[in-house]
Amino acid sequence: MASLIYNNCLDNTVRGTIDFDTDTFKVLLTTSAYTEDKDAHEFRSSVTNEVTGTGYTAGGNTVTVTVTLDTANDRVDISLGGTTWPTSTITARKAVYYKSRGGASSADELVAVNDFGADVVSVSGTLTLNASTLRITNA
Repeated sequence: MASLIYNNCLDNTVRGTIDFDTDTFKVLLTTSAYTEDKDAHEFRSSVTNEVTGTGYTAGGNTVTVTVTLDTANDRVDISLGGTTWPTSTITARKAVYYKSRGGASSADELVAVNDFGADVVSVSGTLTLNASTLRITNA
């Protein structure tokens, strides 16, 4: 499946449950066995097949999120920050971004998934995840 924004994220953003300016966001990695469902998956507890390995902590890493208004092009860009897993030995296929509430995975709202298109492997090295951008356009 391709990269996507979870439908619940769109709803939560409009209703004010997710605030990209002030909330804490994290990204976790999964194997290719995770099949995302933009309709049914709402919380981190829906995500299966999270990677395991040296240098990786379950739940992933905290990322910086920035929001940029571009009035010249009538859009808002939401940059979901990148991160690294230094000295790691892991194989990942997808990155899943979510709002972290700091407790149960059943409370953490899913935002988006980025499918790399192929497995990314680090062996006693650094796995680097570049930032992903969500764009809302008023065309």
